[in-house]
Amino acid sequence: MLLYSDVLSGDEMFSDAFPIKEVDDIVYEVDCQLITVKAGADVDIGANPSAEDADEGLEEGSSQVNNVVYSFRLQPTSFDKKSFLTYLKGYMKAVKGKLEESKPDRVEAFEKGASAFAKKIIANFKDYEFYVGEKMDPDGMVALLNYREDGITPYFTFWKDGLKEIKL
Repeated sequence: MLLYSDVLSGDEMFSDAFPIKEVDDIVYEVDCQLITVKAGADVDIGANPSAEDADEGLEEGSSQVNNVVYSFRLQPTSFDKKSFLTYLKGYMKAVKGKLEESKPDRVEAFEKGASAFAKKIIANFKDYEFYVGEKMDPDGMVALLNYREDGITPYFTFWKDGLKEIKL
């Protein structure tokens, strides 16, 4: 199994247990879904509820959460366009610095690809929700949550060069 962590903060962001698609050799798109989480212990004794007793809603004490957010304890944050651009400029500079140390041949492709992809993000800025890692490091990666064309299927966007693969 591969775990992907933020190269700047060290926060775990996602794993290959989720469907991953590489886009433009610059970002990963990670499909996610809403799951129901129950508070406390979930003891399954194997009995099925009868059809008459089936409850259509959520059970008391349970909630619907995004499985990637829940699994990796991502924290919601918010930006306006101006503050996001300021953050993104600093983040790209920090990632470029890390790349210059570890993968100098990747720097030019990163700069070109990141700039083009950042324009796509800004053009659709209102469609995104923002999440940071568990440590809430302001210099770390901000994961972008959006929805596919169907308007129902959520997915996260992570900067490929801002991640480190860890084999477990």
